[in-house]
Amino acid sequence: MGETQAKKVSLVQTILFTICSVLVLDSLAGAPAFAGVRSITMWLIFAVIFFIPYGLLNAELGSTYPDAGGITSWCTRAFGEHVGVQVGWFYWINVAFWMPAVFLTFAYWLSYTFFPAASVWVIAAISLIMSWLIVWIGYRGVELSVTLTSIASICKMAILVIFGILGAAYVIRNGPANAFTIDDFKITSMSDMSSGLAIIVYNLLGFELIGSIGDKIDNPEKTIPKMSILAGVAITVLYVIGTFGMLAALPAETIDTMDGFYYALEELCSVFGAGQKPILGILVIVSCLTLVSNMISWTLGANESLIAAELDKRNRFLGARSRYGTAGNLYIVMGVLSTVLLILNFLLGSEEANAIFWDIFSFCLVIFMIPYLVMFAAAIRLRYSDAERKRVYKVPGGNAGMWVCGILCFGCICICLYYMFADDIAAGNRFALWVKIIGTVLSAAVGEYLYRAGGKKC
Repeated sequence: MGETQAKKVSLVQTILFTICSVLVLDSLAGAPAFAGVRSITMWLIFAVIFFIPYGLLNAELGSTYPDAGGITSWCTRAFGEHVGVQVGWFYWINVAFWMPAVFLTFAYWLSYTFFPAASVWVIAAISLIMSWLIVWIGYRGVELSVTLTSIASICKMAILVIFGILGAAYVIRNGPANAFTIDDFKITSMSDMSSGLAIIVYNLLGFELIGSIGDKIDNPEKTIPKMSILAGVAITVLYVIGTFGMLAALPAETIDTMDGFYYALEELCSVFGAGQKPILGILVIVSCLTLVSNMISWTLGANESLIAAELDKRNRFLGARSRYGTAGNLYIVMGVLSTVLLILNFLLGSEEANAIFWDIFSFCLVIFMIPYLVMFAAAIRLRYSDAERKRVYKVPGGNAGMWVCGILCFGCICICLYYMFADDIAAGNRFALWVKIIGTVLSAAVGEYLYRAGGKKC
């Protein structure tokens, strides 16, 4: 009590927060690595058949139900508490497993540029420090998180624009690393896309994240639809620019899915001649800061989403709020989980152990996408079950338009999930396949436990 009322999140801040959430530099290399120049075509196709419908659904849900908790709240309204708890839990555990992977990338990018002889323990220490920095920032409050993501999103947009400009300069000076003929852009079958499709859709997810703090947005009924349009256009254009820059500098078959962004940036900076190293150093620092911003926005959204599943009545410790009003203990648990995963990764120490770490992380992509299946179904259900509620924004085309958008989005996620399993089977990677299956089952079991724990305490 006695504290001044927190400032509302403005339209500009929601746009920047969403751009910061959706744009991810660390996985930008995935699509061009799998699909080459065709990935540019794929970005444009899925902007139309997935990203736009997804934005429209998010705009209706977010403006109609500007609740704290976003996706968890919407799914609970549509399908009840049981489903809502599982959605909130899946959303949260994905981010908890993602954080150590992001900060491994952060540490390696810095080491490649400034201390290439660093030991694995230096890399581990940097990763751990950054994980706990995110915990501290998130613990301190929503306003600090939104402010930092606004600044970082501007940096992220600038990096991708620079990436594209350097790509053009590189082509003029050295010629492109890949052919950009009409045939190279063509997609002749679904097999041309395969895993590249899953990576592109994955890179487009996060529109709903701002909904996790919907009750803190200024005039959400008008702000969220405007944000969806403006942020959606910006994100699509920036991804295409970034992909072009990468393909201008590196042959598609040599692009590393983990560090491809760094190696492309290093090659692009060669256009500066003797100035390559200092300029690369500046751009790497800015790029690393954007990774930090991703984790600020996603940990905020995931923690608020899980709290929205009435976590306080399920587990007093996990559901506790800090004195800053944040999901304080959930942040701490994320930090502990990140620490354990990082230490295990470096203690095992071999290349095989590192591959196991990334296979374990890969199951997070599965549990990350499952809540979206529920969210898209919830949008359709709420149009009927809560038809009397005033909607200041509605998906165009009436109920038919809602069905078209919902089916397109639902179908794209299903295809992505299919390829995640089918590619492991085709490659004979049984370990990765079983990690996905067992990890998903165990995650669902923990979500079930949380739900039943709440029932016992009622």
